[in-house]
Formats: sequence, structure tokens, C-alpha cells
Amino acid sequence: MSYSVGQVARFAGVTVRTLHHYDEIGLLCPGERTSAGYRRYTEADMDRLQQVLFYRELGFPLEEIAVILDEPGADAMTHLRRQHQMLIQRIDRLRMMTVAIEKEMEARTMGINLTPEERFEVFGDFRPEDHAEEAEERWGGTEAFKQANQRMAGMTKADWVRFAEEGKAVAEALAAAFREGAPADGVRAMDLAEEHRQHITRWCYDCSFEIHRGLGDMYVADPRFSANYEPLAEGLTAYIRDAIHANAARHS
Repeated sequence: MSYSVGQVARFAGVTVRTLHHYDEIGLLCPGERTSAGYRRYTEADMDRLQQVLFYRELGFPLEEIAVILDEPGADAMTHLRRQHQMLIQRIDRLRMMTVAIEKEMEARTMGINLTPEERFEVFGDFRPEDHAEEAEERWGGTEAFKQANQRMAGMTKADWVRFAEEGKAVAEALAAAFREGAPADGVRAMDLAEEHRQHITRWCYDCSFEIHRGLGDMYVADPRFSANYEPLAEGLTAYIRDAIHANAARHS
């Protein structure tokens, strides 16, 4: 069975002019011609056209496709396996790009308009936008969530740097108290817990003692948050939670 150039163009979703061009450059020459000289494409020609279109979609120039298809010993399965692997790699890259774009959209929604270098300078490996969707699910209807979005949307790079530096200073002070054996319900630890609460209130939202207690519990329950403190000292996260609870109790 053979097909006319018009039929092949419809099957493959290309133009007749494209098929003529492929014939002219020797990339896809029809295996048959009618007595009047019209092109007729065989099943083998259709298989080759499919390979041409696959490689074309993968970004290969026509000259390179011709060389690839004419490799000695390369059959259809060889090409299909190669194309499959290349498509898997492309899908992986596109998936990574999609995730990166989604994270950037979330970051801009949160008002974090920093360059990649500035982001690393401020946050290191921590990505605030990684928690944005979950935060909205858990607290999206609360006044604290609205306050946080409003405040952070207006923060400059200098603000983010100060915010990060202050948070780091409080965490390191708590770690020092923990390492030196200061009790979690002692004045030193409770005062630092209060600094932690005031830090949140100053930069993010009005952090009540009740909210602060909930945060302390979450730090311990969620390894993503405890990972911010445990590198400073093993067991620090639970110590911070206990200090937060003790500080809330003394103000009740």
C-alpha cells in the first residue's frame, strides 16, 4: 500500500510543501512514483517520516536527523528507545522548570521579590514559599495570615535581611541557653521565648501567647521546622517549645 503526498500530509499534520522539501534535501524520498511522476509514500516511508517528526520535535536540525536515520545498523527500535530516553529527560527538565516557576509565583504572591543571590543571602537553604500553600490551607482565613501577607508584601531586601538576622540571633541565644543548662522554665529561657514572640509580632503578625504556644508545638511535631533548630543543638526544638509554653504560662 502506498499513499499520495496529500494523504501523508494529512496523516502527519504537515504541509505538502514540507514533504516536498524533505524530498528535495534527501531526508525523505518517496519509495514510489506514479507513471505521471507523482510521489507515492510506502509504509517504510511513513515509518521514516515518523522518526523525522519525532527528532524534529526534540529540536534536532534536519541535517543531523538525516545523519542519525542513516546510521548503519540503527533500526526503528533503536531510534524509538533513544527518543523515549530523550523525552523522559525533557519531561524531567520541564517538570523542574514548572516547579521553579510555581515557587517563584508563590514567592511573588508573598512579596518576596529577591534575586536568587539575595534569596540565598537571606534564607540560605530555607524557602518560605515552600510552606505558602500549606500555610494558606491551615490559616488562610485568619487575621494573622492576612497580616503576614500584607506586611511581607511591603518588605524590601533590607527588611528581609534584618528579619532573618534577628530570627537567627534569637535562635542562637536560645541554643546558648540550652547548651549552658539554663532551665526552659527559667527567666533566661522565658525572656528569650518572649523575644521570639515579639520578633514574630514585629515582622509577621500579632502573635498572641496562644498562637505562640501552637507554634512551639508545631516546631516539635513538624521535622521541617525542627530542622531549623536541631543543627544548632540536638534537642533544642523541644527546649524552645517548653520555653514558649513557660513564657505563656507566666503571662496568663
